Parts: sequence; structure tokens; C-alpha cells
Amino acid sequence: MFRNQYDTDVTTWSPAGRLFQVEYAMEAVKQGSAAIALRSKTHVVLACVNKSNSELSSHQKKIFKVDDHIGVAIAGLTADGRVLSRYMRSECINYSYTYESPLPVGRLVVQLADKAQVCTQRSWKRPYGVGLLVAGLDESGAHLYYNCPSGNYFEYQAFAIGSRSQAAKTYLERKFDNFNASSREDLIKDALIATRESLQGEKLRSSVCTIAVIGVGEPFHILDQGTVQKLIDEFEIVKEEEVPPTEEPQPEPEQDAAADQGAGAGPGGAAGEGAAPMDI
Repeated sequence: MFRNQYDTDVTTWSPAGRLFQVEYAMEAVKQGSAAIALRSKTHVVLACVNKSNSELSSHQKKIFKVDDHIGVAIAGLTADGRVLSRYMRSECINYSYTYESPLPVGRLVVQLADKAQVCTQRSWKRPYGVGLLVAGLDESGAHLYYNCPSGNYFEYQAFAIGSRSQAAKTYLERKFDNFNASSREDLIKDALIATRESLQGEKLRSSVCTIAVIGVGEPFHILDQGTVQKLIDEFEIVKEEEVPPTEEPQPEPEQDAAADQGAGAGPGGAAGEGAAPMDI
């Protein structure tokens, strides 16, 4: 994206009908570390990738508890996500104090979207540079929403946001039909696999991901690293059992090739050395 004369103000429309400052905020969400969410009839699972700025620093928190029945995972500018999660927490407390009942998830999401929309229509404000995956449970069941910096919100069965999230989306789309009837353990396993897909080659460990769960009879809580590592180890064992049949036969041809090279080097050392790179 390049700077132009229509992106100096959030309230300035381009001739093509675009608000560039809002699009830049949405781009900030794409640059953040990945966040993934899945829901079934009874549970919602949130997962995120822990990314630190350097090896000497710790990662920033990406999953926040709003209430016993609501939690959020964020991607983008963490400071904005922290402020919005505090606002959501305040709204839940006020509603609970006034009506003595939990705040419905859909109503909170609409209030959050309205707050984000105001920042797209005031010249002295800027859009929030963070996307939120809101997981909740109320009288109507389990819910999963995505709140966009533009003020739009969408309800999903499963979704992924942030950098390198396309690989996770592809996996979620492939398994989409099974999520509604999935158990708590199956949802967590699918969340871990989707997280691994977004890492693109990096090894999945409990130190690089965070998992949170909410469900019927289970308040929102973040799983500790030991529990997450046990689940990852179970998954890795299954993976290792599938891989060896294709990998075990490989060392034997290499040994045969080495033996052939040794035999070729006997009568003429120079000829043997010349043939070795072609065999490999």
C-alpha cells in the first residue's frame, strides 16, 4: 500500500469510495501474530501464537478473560486490544450489577462494533488497529464473533486472523463440517493442529502457543503450559507413528550407494570420486 492524497484523514473518501486509514488498520490485523477460534454446540476454543520481539523478551498476552462467560483473542496492536478488553470487562460488570444476569454475547459484540465505528467517523481519532475473536456462552448457546477495525462484526463457526493465518483457515475449512458436533478434546486438538499450520515449519511447543476454553459448566479459562504440552505430545506421537514407514527405507539406499562408491574407488580412485556426486 502506498501513501496518497486521500489517506491523511480517516474521514476523507477516495474517488473509488475507500477509506484508506481504515484499510491500514485492517492491514495491521494481518501483520499481528495469528489467533484462531473454533466452536461447537457446547464449547468454544481460542488459540493464539506467542510471538516475542527478541529472544531476550517475553511475549505479550494475546488472550484476555472478559467475564466467566466471555473471552477474547486478539491480533494486531496489542495495546488497542488491551484497552478494548478493559472496555468489554466494564460493560459486563455494569450489566451484571444492573440486571443481575450475564451480558448476552451478541449485545456486547454490537456495543464493541459501535465503539470501533465511531473511530472511523471522527477526524481527531484513529481506527483501532486490532481484530478480536470474541468467544462466549449465553442462554442461546455457544457463540464466536469476529470484530473488525472497520466496525463490522461477523459470527463464525471457526475463524483465523493474523499473519500466516491462511494455512490455518484452509485446515479449518477442510474440517468445518465436524466442528458443530465435536467434543471439547477434539476442538482443542483441531485448534492445536490449525496453530501448527500457521507456524509453517516451526515446531509446535507450549511456549509458542496459548489455548483457552469456555463451555457448558466450564467458565472461561486459559490452559496452563503443562496441560497444553501434554496435548501436543499426544498429537506428535500420532504424527511420528504415521511418518516412519516412508522414512525407514531411506538410509539403506545411501549405504548401498556408499558401498558402490567404495567399489568404484578400488580400481580407479579418480573415476570413483567423479561418479559419487552424480549418484547422490
